[in-house]
Amino acid sequence: MEQPHSCCKGAEVLLNLQPTSSVSIQYHPFFGPHDDLVLLELDEKLLSDVLYQRVTLRGQPDEDAVLCTKSKTYSVKFVGTSNSVFLIPPADCSTSHESGGENYKQQVATASVIKVAPGNMELVEVAPRLDKLKSILSENLYSSDEASTAMGDLYKWDDLINKVQASDDELKAGLQALSAVEIDGYWRIVDEKYMDVILRMLLHNSVLNDWLLDSLVEDKVVSVLESDGFPRKLVYHCLNVYGSRVEEEAMGGGVWRLDARRVCVHFARGILREGKRKMESFMEEWLRMIPEEMQPSFDMLEGEVLTEKLGVETWVRALSVSSLPTTPAERFSILFKERAKWEWKDLEPYIRDLNVPGLSSEALLLKYTRRSQPSIDAEPGAIVVVSCESSDLVLEESCLTFVIIISSLLHHGSGSRSMPMPMPCEHLISQLRESKSIFIMEIKASMSRYLTYRVSAAEEINASTCYLSTMPNGH
Repeated sequence: MEQPHSCCKGAEVLLNLQPTSSVSIQYHPFFGPHDDLVLLELDEKLLSDVLYQRVTLRGQPDEDAVLCTKSKTYSVKFVGTSNSVFLIPPADCSTSHESGGENYKQQVATASVIKVAPGNMELVEVAPRLDKLKSILSENLYSSDEASTAMGDLYKWDDLINKVQASDDELKAGLQALSAVEIDGYWRIVDEKYMDVILRMLLHNSVLNDWLLDSLVEDKVVSVLESDGFPRKLVYHCLNVYGSRVEEEAMGGGVWRLDARRVCVHFARGILREGKRKMESFMEEWLRMIPEEMQPSFDMLEGEVLTEKLGVETWVRALSVSSLPTTPAERFSILFKERAKWEWKDLEPYIRDLNVPGLSSEALLLKYTRRSQPSIDAEPGAIVVVSCESSDLVLEESCLTFVIIISSLLHHGSGSRSMPMPMPCEHLISQLRESKSIFIMEIKASMSRYLTYRVSAAEEINASTCYLSTMPNGH
């Protein structure tokens, strides 16, 4: 008989395993928990980025880590499994034995298991976490007295990618949204009051020098404002914040056009910085500050100001979407502290920029709000929403028919119109399905078992959407 001999075959044995074949497994000499080894589940679009090391893990020790590609951010979550997943290292850690007689030879492969994985890491695309970017850059604004101001923490690009959980592309977009500028290698937000001084001086010089605001010659603007004592870098920044380049000149430089909305919003913010104003007073001062070449409209200020009726007067106050958190839960919480009820036309500008992969604005509304009755003074056809956290029970007129159906079902066979018969949720839902029109139901039961109802629209109904909760007597 031929003597058995060792042959190194490890994970390759499993990769090349043929149908009806088998392989024996054994504990590796270094078997253990090996916390430095984890399984990561990927889809095809991410596989190449990981294989070619185009991804990074970002986050501080007190934060949940995220994985970033060049353009997207993914949360990293552990998902446990009830099945045993064996990790088998390469060939040098396994053995193979041959045995046989005169007429046959059989090979038995053995693979060594170095770890049993309890689960794997899963990636889910999420919105970049940019609130921290605004927070850290706002700690030390760039102002006109920069030289005499005590310098706090400043951040270069490498500092930001280590602190902010966002991909490179998302971080660049976040810096642009904050109107941040790189000065001497550090990313800064310029104080609004200083930007106001530069913009006013630009507009003043446009009058003195007969410059057209839709065709500002870059070299001339920079030269004049530099002579007025403003750093060249900030003059370019002012043009970029309040305008856009429309063409390049043959000799270098370019031609810029000031954006009417950005300029008008800037002056509106300045007026309302001190507090709310009566509409007439606000409009009078605002129109006086706007350059004659621009045609301001109150519609320009959507997402920047709120109006409210106090008696016969209409007041205007500042609420800029740029000041709100980027996470939906925090955003809606603040908005409903500002107003208990919102008309859709007023709310939409404040949620338009919310970025939640896989969720549209309409889906966010379904998650965080519910529809309510319009007030008497609302515009015809207005859609009004309230917070899902509101304790008020709102009953839609359009749902009254469905409430009657529910009431009839619960009273059926009870022998009393005042005391409904208890009915299991599953049975009630089965009955409701027959109407073909009812989708989600909430039932709130009082201590005395009298019922009130609210019905709203969704795509399907199931037992998990039927809720029972206790209400005090008298409700």
